[in-house]
Amino acid sequence: MYIPSSTRYCEQMTYKYCGKSGLMLPRISLGLWHNFGDVDNFDVATDMIEYAFDNGITHFDLANNYGPSPGSAERNFGKILKNNFAGYRDEMIISSKAGHLMWEGPYGDGSSRKNLMASIEQSLSRTGLEYFDIFYSHRYDGITPIEETMQALIDMVHQGKALYVGLSKYPPQEAKKAYDILAAAGVKCLIHQDRYSMFSREVERGTLQLADVYGCGFIAFSPLAQGLLTDKYLNGIPEDSRAARSTGFLQREQVTEDKVAVIRQLNQIAQQRGQSLAQMALVWILKNERVTSVIVGSSSVRQLDDNLKTLQNLDFANEELSAIEQILSSVNTQLPK
Repeated sequence: MYIPSSTRYCEQMTYKYCGKSGLMLPRISLGLWHNFGDVDNFDVATDMIEYAFDNGITHFDLANNYGPSPGSAERNFGKILKNNFAGYRDEMIISSKAGHLMWEGPYGDGSSRKNLMASIEQSLSRTGLEYFDIFYSHRYDGITPIEETMQALIDMVHQGKALYVGLSKYPPQEAKKAYDILAAAGVKCLIHQDRYSMFSREVERGTLQLADVYGCGFIAFSPLAQGLLTDKYLNGIPEDSRAARSTGFLQREQVTEDKVAVIRQLNQIAQQRGQSLAQMALVWILKNERVTSVIVGSSSVRQLDDNLKTLQNLDFANEELSAIEQILSSVNTQLPK
C-alpha cells in the first residue's frame, strides 16, 4: 500500500507565489496531457504520480479532453486519487480546462457558457472531486464573446466548483479584456498558461508582460518542445520517439537538419553545466522571474526524476545566456520582435 512520504517538501522542490496571490505552486508541475490515458499503462501512471508527490510536485494539470480517449486522463487520475491519496486532497493543486473538442455535436467544443458549465460538471464527475483548485478557459475560440466565457468562470467560483480561474493560450488583446472582466467581478485571474520553450517564444511578445502587470502568474507547457529539447534527436529520429509516429504534435518533418544542429550546440552547453539538455531547457524558462512554474510531461519515473534534478542548478552565467541566444538566433524559433 502506498504511503506518501512525510519528507517530500524538504529536499529539492522549491515553490513560488502565483502572481500577486497567496497560492504557491511548485516550480515543476506534472502535466497529464500524454501518458495517462486509456492507451497507457495505468501502473506506470500511478508510479509517476506517487513519485511526483513524494518529491514535492503538488500541482497536477489536466484538461477534459486529455487522453486518449478524451476524458480518460481525468478518469485515471481520479482512480489514482481515490486508491492512493485518500486524506491528501488538501495538499494538492489540481487543475483542469475546457474549450477544445470534447464530444461531438454543437455543444462539445468552444468557449461558450454551455460548453464550459457542462464540461466542469463532467470533469468533476470523472475525477471524483468536489472542486478544482484552478479551472481554465482552454482557449479563446474567436467567436464566443469574452464576456460570456468569463461569466462562466466567475460563476464556477461562486458555485464552489473552482477556487481560482485561469486562461490558456489567449492572445494578449483578448487576455487583457478577460483580466479586466474578471477583476471587475472580484474573481481575479490567477494564472495564464501557454506554450513556452527555447523554440517557442511567442509569449515574450506581450503575454508575459501583461500577466505581470495584472498580477497574474504564468505557467509554461511544452517546455521541451515535444521532446526536441532533449538528447533524443541528436543522432536521428528513434523509432520509439514522438516524431516517428504518424500522429501527434511533433512530426518527422519538424526535426530538420537546422534544428538538430541547434540542439547539438545547446547540448554542448548543457554538458559543460553538468546538466542534460532537458534540464537546461527547463532552467532557461525558470530563470524568467515572470514564470511561476513549468509543466513537464513524463513517460516514466526515471524521466520525471531527471526533470526534478533540474532544481539542483538554477543559475546561468551571463556568458552561457549569451551563447544560448546566439545559437537560437541561427534558426527560426519564433524569436520575439
